[in-house]
Amino acid sequence: MVAQDDIQLMIRLAGTTVFFTLLVLFSFPFLSDYIRKWVMLRPIPCMENALPLLGNALQMKPAGKDFFLQVIDYTERFRDAPLAKLWLGTIPLLVLYHADVVEDVLSSSKHIDKAYVYKFLEPWLGTGLLTSTGEKWRSRRKMLTPTFHFAILSEFLEVMNEQSSVLVAKLKQHLDKGKFNCFMDVTLCALDIISETAMGKKIYAQSNSDSEYVQAVYNMSDIIHRRQRMPWLWADFIYFRLKSGKEHNRNIKILHMFTEKVIKERASELEHLESAASSTDGNPDPRRSKKRRAFLDMLLTATDNEGKKLTLKDIQEEVDTFMFEGHDTTAAAMNWALFLLGSHPEVQMRVHKELDDVFGESDRPATMDDLKKLEYLDAVIKETLRIYPSVPVFARTTCEDCIIGGFEVPKNTVLIIIPYALHRDPKYFTDPEEFRPERFLSENSNGRSPYAYVPFSAGLRNCIGQRFAKMEELVVLSSILRHFWVEAKQTREEISLVADLILRPENGIWIELKKRADYVS
Repeated sequence: MVAQDDIQLMIRLAGTTVFFTLLVLFSFPFLSDYIRKWVMLRPIPCMENALPLLGNALQMKPAGKDFFLQVIDYTERFRDAPLAKLWLGTIPLLVLYHADVVEDVLSSSKHIDKAYVYKFLEPWLGTGLLTSTGEKWRSRRKMLTPTFHFAILSEFLEVMNEQSSVLVAKLKQHLDKGKFNCFMDVTLCALDIISETAMGKKIYAQSNSDSEYVQAVYNMSDIIHRRQRMPWLWADFIYFRLKSGKEHNRNIKILHMFTEKVIKERASELEHLESAASSTDGNPDPRRSKKRRAFLDMLLTATDNEGKKLTLKDIQEEVDTFMFEGHDTTAAAMNWALFLLGSHPEVQMRVHKELDDVFGESDRPATMDDLKKLEYLDAVIKETLRIYPSVPVFARTTCEDCIIGGFEVPKNTVLIIIPYALHRDPKYFTDPEEFRPERFLSENSNGRSPYAYVPFSAGLRNCIGQRFAKMEELVVLSSILRHFWVEAKQTREEISLVADLILRPENGIWIELKKRADYVS
């Protein structure tokens, strides 16, 4: 007769056996995929000795700023290798920083899916142009490309000139009054520009930086980046029960309520104007012809191949995407340009000479013809984006087994492309740490690989708004420099880089503004 204790022991053993059997069964696909990737990727140089399952997680710096600098240091140490890898736990990251290897990815029509961390932008941006994949992305890109036509962009010039004038008036308060941090002044100007050009809505960020919407834009950028680099916050059922998750949702509500209200108002207004136009026997309403167009107006009238219009939800995805992508990156580029010009008076003097040649002593707004003539300032902006790319890192995911840099790479591997390191390849840029705008004059840049310099990405998923961004940077910087002489009050060694969603200085950009006439003859 079996004792009661023996029966209970047998039951426990059976339960344990079932538990471990189920665990093995559920874990097998994951472990099988992990082992397959480990074996396939073994020939690729590893930046540190990776441990099974843990990978390099214990060797990585926990802070985002330190992690970025650590990876940049690795790219210099592995400069002679075609590419390198890191294991974050069981997730392999291939780090790309050579033009020919980057070309394998960005020139492909297959590897266009963004990496997993972009998922955390979806609560705010939905699956708009930045985050969508597959057929939705292809259809949306084709539909939106005409809205960035040169003729349409020229309509936004008036907004850029007006907001630049507001910025110049603010900066005059600092003239000859010592150093100050200009980073937020420039950023709020960029936010005003994108708001009026994307939504047709003035938000007066330069005069009211404490507005609820403006604060929510910056809060969300910080919240998203924190979550991206903290894997323990990736699970929604955990994150949205935490204080950070609740703050996330509060800001999302503010952002969506604002853009939803603007879209509905604009749609109603457009419908009213079209109705009024039709009631005048087809003659255009003079009120409409005088009204500035915004990207939103074009989204409201855009149609796909089947003649279908975007839904209000679709439109909100793109408007929110424009607002997110269209100011921080541009503002960072302009701030870095002011810093570099303020650090290199000989370069700044050449820019001033070009401005005098184009504008003379006139204080008039810039025209499209003026911008075409600012070749050296354009080279300054390009060189700035080489040294300080606004987006220092972006990521893709392989959609199938493939060959990258001569190595076999399995499907669903994360590819980390690092423009910050790519732009410092001495093969294409001699003395890469030197600020030399002449590199980008036409006579010096012919023949350079288009994948050696990718501040706006490249290939099919290049930045749709890059012409808009460069136009804005030329207008704002030319406006500032036509009024002031800029002196940087930091050295490059004193600036601590932070690679959040954009590359920014930890403690801002500190400059001093002088009377232009005292320095430019």
